[in-house]
Amino acid sequence: MTPEQMEQAEERDVVEFVDDEGNTLLLEVMDYFFYNGEEFAALCDAKDEDDEGVYIMKINSFTDENGEEMEEFVPPEEELMEKLISIVQTRFDGEDDEDEE
Repeated sequence: MTPEQMEQAEERDVVEFVDDEGNTLLLEVMDYFFYNGEEFAALCDAKDEDDEGVYIMKINSFTDENGEEMEEFVPPEEELMEKLISIVQTRFDGEDDEDEE
């Protein structure tokens, strides 16, 4: 990423991922939420605003060797996905209702 893209990513809360095939994917955090005491994020494609796909990732927080707080985005356990999808749908349905008022 260029320095300009990095600055925009920080402003928009964009996270860079690399898929299994080595392709870079930029995802923008749409929302953070907690479930059973664990933090999760709903993300969308940062480049393609027409793509309505949503990714759900678990956030693991840790302190690196320099004492800096870091976050790691990892796929949640498969057995949680149905519940997490339901939570995200409910949260976004509620936002749509607020936008219409």
